[in-house]
Amino acid sequence: MSLAIVHSRAQVGVEAPAVTVEAHLANGLPSLTLVGLPETAVKESKDRVRSAILNAAFEFPSKRITLNLAPADLPKDGGRFDLAIALGILAASGQVPAQSLDECECLGELALSGAVRPVQGVLPAALAARAAGRTLLVPQANAEEASLASGLKVIAVEHLLQIAAHLNGSAPLEPYAAQGLLRQSLPYPDLAEVQGQLAAKRALLVAAAGSHNLLLSGPPGTGKTLLASRLPGLLPPLDESEALQVAAIHSVASHLPLQHWPQRPFRTPHHSASGPALVGGGSRPQPGEITLAHMGILFLDELPEFDRKVLEVLREPLESGHIVIARARDKVRFPARFQLVAAMNPCPCGYLGDPSNRCRCTPEQIQRYRAKLSGPLLDRIDLHLTVARETTILNAPAQDGESTVQAASKVARARERQLQRQGTANAFLDLPGLRRHCALSDADRQWLESACERLGLSLRAAHRVLKVARTLADLAEQQQISREHLAEALQYRPAAG
Repeated sequence: MSLAIVHSRAQVGVEAPAVTVEAHLANGLPSLTLVGLPETAVKESKDRVRSAILNAAFEFPSKRITLNLAPADLPKDGGRFDLAIALGILAASGQVPAQSLDECECLGELALSGAVRPVQGVLPAALAARAAGRTLLVPQANAEEASLASGLKVIAVEHLLQIAAHLNGSAPLEPYAAQGLLRQSLPYPDLAEVQGQLAAKRALLVAAAGSHNLLLSGPPGTGKTLLASRLPGLLPPLDESEALQVAAIHSVASHLPLQHWPQRPFRTPHHSASGPALVGGGSRPQPGEITLAHMGILFLDELPEFDRKVLEVLREPLESGHIVIARARDKVRFPARFQLVAAMNPCPCGYLGDPSNRCRCTPEQIQRYRAKLSGPLLDRIDLHLTVARETTILNAPAQDGESTVQAASKVARARERQLQRQGTANAFLDLPGLRRHCALSDADRQWLESACERLGLSLRAAHRVLKVARTLADLAEQQQISREHLAEALQYRPAAG
């Protein structure tokens, strides 16, 4: 047969669109033509494939070979199509049975010796192959990662000869038996180690219980970063669906196969980070920090030190939970459902309001410093808390406050109530869900409306107050939002102006 078709997968963001490798052999002067919008790495694959076929003791056809990577309008890059191209040539020349490739998808880069090397982005391709009902042929190093897609038949290969013998039926390969990625649980720092700061600990508990965004403001050395580092330990572990989403992102972003089951991300970009570093970008769009923080926490320390234009790009993903990066040729959509935690000083020197009266900043300097944070961005942060300086006690006695384990159990119970009631955390409630699950009595509704008017809060801010009050009620294991919950939620909102 002079025509063979092999299935493979491209990588576009965290998605894996199907690619069909068509190999056709015709009479004429020996040549190899590769079409279908191949990038440089794909164009070079014909030389790798030729050497791999010859060094594996197969015959490279002395014919006019045309290779088409369909669809023709989808850019192809990387060495992930090498194995599919080699098998297409071998099937078109009759050296392996073409029909054995009908129910398979192939991923892998070839060495000149014929060895199969690992590639990036295998997990998204594995999930797509499972949905298509096909077997996935992957390099041995990627097999454990591909096996995360439960129910998928994975064939792990190390050499072109090995896969050819499997397809010919002379040495069939058994489906890969997953060993199970390690559940590497790094120990989190204990919340009980934080000296004092009872109000801040309460805010951390509320933020974790409802997945609310949090802004900590206070002088240097009051423990803002210390408090933020305790938040990941309060969050419930990832369920299987969330873990697969996080693992797929790291599969695309990392050059190494996954070695352990993912935890909730905790990303801390430096304040000199650019916009593309935060949201992703490049000629071949790669995920940025907000995507790497998907299902986890994005911690921005020294918030006003970030460039204002960089901070403004957070507004859309904070609302929508995803980011769309547009380029001249196409658009790439990355998930970005993260929890924003930020820390800042109250003024450039940091000591505004400190009892020592050390602040010498002028009103103009303070206004210019705070003007880096726009109203719409601050409006999207549910909890605003001022962290005061604690007394200096070097040998502080053991704290009687809650430990991380105790606080995490409260958070887990509150999250369970939310999932059973509405299927999502309170911070992500949409408008119909807000009306259904955050209903107030007439007296409480009028009281809240009056309070929002006095504080100059926007309608979005009022909705976020309701979501925080719903979380406070869940922590108290109460079905109805009370006046007490509304009053505490309002304490976390700064007055306009």
